[in-house]
Amino acid sequence: MRCKTAVESVLSQTHENVEVIVIDDGSRDNTREVICGMDGRVRYIYQSNAGVSAARNRGLEEATGYYIAFLDSDDSWLPWKLEAQLSTLRAFPEAGMVWTDMMAFDENGRTLHESYIQLMYAAYLYFDRDKHFSESKALAGVWAGCPERFSGKKCYSGNIFSWMFMGNLVHTSTVLLRRERQKKVGLFDVELIKSGEDYDFHFRTCRAGDVAYIDVPSIRYQVGGADQLTQPEHIGWIAANNLRTVTRMYDMARDEIHLPRWMIRRRLSDSYNWVGRTKLFVERGASARYFLQSLRYNIFQPKLFIFVLLALCPSKAVEYSVSLSKRAKNIIAK
Repeated sequence: MRCKTAVESVLSQTHENVEVIVIDDGSRDNTREVICGMDGRVRYIYQSNAGVSAARNRGLEEATGYYIAFLDSDDSWLPWKLEAQLSTLRAFPEAGMVWTDMMAFDENGRTLHESYIQLMYAAYLYFDRDKHFSESKALAGVWAGCPERFSGKKCYSGNIFSWMFMGNLVHTSTVLLRRERQKKVGLFDVELIKSGEDYDFHFRTCRAGDVAYIDVPSIRYQVGGADQLTQPEHIGWIAANNLRTVTRMYDMARDEIHLPRWMIRRRLSDSYNWVGRTKLFVERGASARYFLQSLRYNIFQPKLFIFVLLALCPSKAVEYSVSLSKRAKNIIAK
């Protein structure tokens, strides 16, 4: 069972002083039987299904330690994860959070990528660790137990709030968070359902001060699970929650976002465009206003004028355009 593997990876940490809180968010499987009795450090808590944000918030409320980490049931930690992260936070006392790279593997346990975070998160197209963090140190110099294969790697620290505006850079299962930073940031937004709650939380965490990053993978991340929130059927939620996060933070903290004006406008334009596309071509919903907002921030998008016309047409016209698009792709593929 995946949840058992995840918990075992925490119990197997080289840093053994851990408290494991398993929040069962209304599952109908045998999670209780599998988890209960595993180890005295494990607490099992059941709640009626309320979504991932509510589950994480319950865990935050129940936790008693000075540090907080998150782990989704289909991921697992490498044995030295906490040791490396605690060493990094000691080296960077101003950093309230540290995250890392990650390995990707399939449902059969086969490794797909040794370094996956930059492939998963498009915001790394804009973000350069060596340029945008203010400080870096040799990982071997701050972590006494650093394996020889990581001796050339670095850990970084600094305020990267502005760059988080361009998209999420943080994968939640890789995070270690100081409790004092979490209290300053608050909880996950329970209104961001299905997906996207992590971006909002990490965005606010980065706004609150310095954060740190370790340029090595500390977790095994499963790709392609049928119940993952990153599956295509959730794309509408992902796009909508991304837009909500970006526009809300822009309204709250635009004076703190120190990026070129063209980058800010592109980010806003792309965020509205993404929602418009999902509503037009996936959900068959009202999309014209999103395209018009996208054009407001970037008028040089000829294709969007066509999408606006499609959005104002009867639904059959949209279905016909989608059908033509699929046929064209099939012809190209042949």
